[in-house]
Amino acid sequence: MRNRSVLLARAGVVVFAAVLAAGTLPAQFTLTPDMKAALDRISANSLSGHVSFLASDTLAGRDTPSIGLDVAAEYIASQFRRAGLEPAGDDGYFETANYVSVKPNYDGFEFSVTVGGQTLRIPKEHVALPATAVALDVPNAGVVKLPWAEIPQATAEQVNGKVLLSEMPGMSSLDEEGRRKFSESARAVSETLARLKPALAVLLVPRVRSGGGGMLREASAPGAGPAAPASPWGIQVADADLAKAYAEMKSGAADGTATFRCAAPVTEPVKLKNVIGVLRGSDPVLKDTYVLVTAHYDHLGVRPQGQGDRIYNGANDDASGTATVVELALALGHLQQHPKRSIVFMTYFGEEKGGLGSQYYGRHPVFPIAKTVADMNLEQLGRTDDSSGPEIGRASITGFDFSDVGATFEKAGELTGVTVFKDPQRSDAFFARSDNIYLANLGIPAHTLCVAYVFPDYHQPGDEWQKLDYPNMAKIDRMIGTGLLMIADNPVAPKWNAANPKTEAYRKAAEERQ
Repeated sequence: MRNRSVLLARAGVVVFAAVLAAGTLPAQFTLTPDMKAALDRISANSLSGHVSFLASDTLAGRDTPSIGLDVAAEYIASQFRRAGLEPAGDDGYFETANYVSVKPNYDGFEFSVTVGGQTLRIPKEHVALPATAVALDVPNAGVVKLPWAEIPQATAEQVNGKVLLSEMPGMSSLDEEGRRKFSESARAVSETLARLKPALAVLLVPRVRSGGGGMLREASAPGAGPAAPASPWGIQVADADLAKAYAEMKSGAADGTATFRCAAPVTEPVKLKNVIGVLRGSDPVLKDTYVLVTAHYDHLGVRPQGQGDRIYNGANDDASGTATVVELALALGHLQQHPKRSIVFMTYFGEEKGGLGSQYYGRHPVFPIAKTVADMNLEQLGRTDDSSGPEIGRASITGFDFSDVGATFEKAGELTGVTVFKDPQRSDAFFARSDNIYLANLGIPAHTLCVAYVFPDYHQPGDEWQKLDYPNMAKIDRMIGTGLLMIADNPVAPKWNAANPKTEAYRKAAEERQ
């Protein structure tokens, strides 16, 4: 299902391929000796050096924000400087972003529930407060049990002013369709709770992160300070006694009372950084248009509890993509003749916190969005042990046939001995799961290229630098560099595939940005 003839038979791609052959691909692109010499500088040893530093225990998992993340940013900037890239940030290579860290405050926390003649006192270690909460004092409110599926049909009389108890469905065993259905039900539940205004919503879950989590908001965004609106989701609780009491309660009517108190969240300013350098184009007109190659340099930090290895090193996800952006900058920086368009090398903060860095760039672009012709985002390039089988000399692109970028990189693969393909099950499904989506939403043909969609140790402390296949990664990187040069030297910019109905929103955004 991965051969080219099958791919071209899918979703109007045959027509699209004919259009590509007629114009948007360079007619006879060849790697010049200058280009080949530059790309040959990419080496397995160099890549292992970048990844082993970025994914070292010293950087403590590169959480957003953290000292380890700042050290990684400085390292990337030093390599851009070494490559001779032009700094493109407001502070050298850094596009600085002012955020506010908002963390739950457990000082003075109290939560008790009286049902069936007994009073349960829920310890704070069993409760995850949302960072969006405000100071809340709920004394002796009625308690009502509503199963998850019944919440959208609830009435204001049942819920208003009461503490609502429900059980959140498990997510770990859901397939793609199950996650989609859960997302739809979660939206309906959230909208219902916002409309019916319970005093507090309590969602029972198998486990919570001790102490609760925090969140980051752009400082200039509405509601960034302590007066942020309370979340209608309320709190998550993992407490065996409360779960047992819930199971014995009657559904749909007030059955007991609850008291809940918490303080306002703690806020503090945080400075974050996208790292950006540009290889300026050589054409007097096209140099003011831009091809982006991007990756996120953050990861998950340190597991707060547990024994053994607690550091999420994030070697494949995504020190491998970051190392590739760096290595491509070092290689292409040696070109005697720069490509016609400018190539922007950029690494983002906060992808693991919801694509914060790429969203920030979309709101505060360094280069005009209307002049940005494509983005190739890079994720998970080093591991070849994909869950579907070994991926050697192969790479997949999300939304492969959403634009002609996929076909361009397929051709680059032919020139460099790499098979670039559309994964029939995962290419489209993963299109919105990385930083490319926030640029695609602005109309830029933006995709993510990866070797292994799913691999052992994903989001686990075992994702360490020694497990990457660096010779294969170097080969993939030379293909990526070739594809970037093909787009940067082509006077015809990439276009969305009008024959694919999945691209309608992106095509509309592209029309609006002109």
